[in-house]
Amino acid sequence: YETPAQLDLKRRVQAGQGLPPVYDRAALALTDADHADFAAKGVAPHWRFRLDTTAPVAWIDLVRGECHVDPSSLSDPVVRRADGTWLYMLPSVVDDIEMGVTTIVRGEDHVTNSGVQLQMFAALGAPPPALAHLPLLTGADAALSKRMGSEGVAAWRASGIEASAVRAFLARLGTSAPIEPTDDATLVAGFDFAAFGRATVRFDPAELALLSAKTVHAMSFATVAHRLPPGMSAAAWDAVRGNCATVAAGGAWWTVITGPVAAMVDPAVAVMVDPADAVMVDPADADFVREARATLAAMPWTDTIWAEWTSALKVATGRKGRALFHPLRVALTGRDTGPEMAALLPLIGRDAALARLAVAGAADYIGNLE
Repeated sequence: YETPAQLDLKRRVQAGQGLPPVYDRAALALTDADHADFAAKGVAPHWRFRLDTTAPVAWIDLVRGECHVDPSSLSDPVVRRADGTWLYMLPSVVDDIEMGVTTIVRGEDHVTNSGVQLQMFAALGAPPPALAHLPLLTGADAALSKRMGSEGVAAWRASGIEASAVRAFLARLGTSAPIEPTDDATLVAGFDFAAFGRATVRFDPAELALLSAKTVHAMSFATVAHRLPPGMSAAAWDAVRGNCATVAAGGAWWTVITGPVAAMVDPAVAVMVDPADAVMVDPADADFVREARATLAAMPWTDTIWAEWTSALKVATGRKGRALFHPLRVALTGRDTGPEMAALLPLIGRDAALARLAVAGAADYIGNLE
């Protein structure tokens, strides 16, 4: 029946006496008359689970090895509030029993809770599950936690992080095994709690993003087809996936390949992975772009058109390297970088390529660059 203020006073008195702040079980001395008096005053009790303090609770943890919790240093935990609502501790044990949970994996900050809950399993006549307490993850400055607004799976999903990358990342973070794109069957076959160390592990979102990008790079068209825009072909996905950090970026590249000419040459209406990446042809390259268009228009269209076209331009203009390739990429895609043009140009197609080159080399386009 104690109020929070009364409990706080008891803790301060214990602290002044050099004693641990453990509940004194004063409620056990209440008589039936005391209970009736509280009820008459409209004061409802809260309920505690009475710990067995005669011996430590011990178990072999799958990560930490032999563990002990001394119940005599703990207060009997409140399991039900005065308003009738339940706290986490006991209902979670009931859930575990009802669902047949065999292994509980949690952070090392729950070791004490586990000792308490093992007594609850025993009190309910149920065999205890195996326990694995992992070291806490830290960010750049502190331990990750919900109350600090640390990222979670919802944020990762929204940013395009692949679920399989999250599984591969977390299954090996804190072990000596390489963190790399790995299928679920391999993860399961090689998983061992004994591989996890006791040291605190630093979580770097950039590492997860990189792993997810590598996962995307290796994904087949059959795996991602249902997540791509209608009409996007296997050839298109294979051409762009190496430049995609997310599957959604593949769809954006399809827009670059098939979209209207204006979207390729005008940053104001760019429809790319990031409109800020949209660039325009340098005025100094205007004559070259026009010559490139004329050369392309006179050539037969083949699957190797990019190599044939640029080879002809190299001979005709003396340009090479970036001076040769970059203006063509910008004119055709509106971007500084991207997938191999040898793969993109056949997908863009002859008519669209000539149209984009015509716009990019036009006098008014060049004149409006600024």
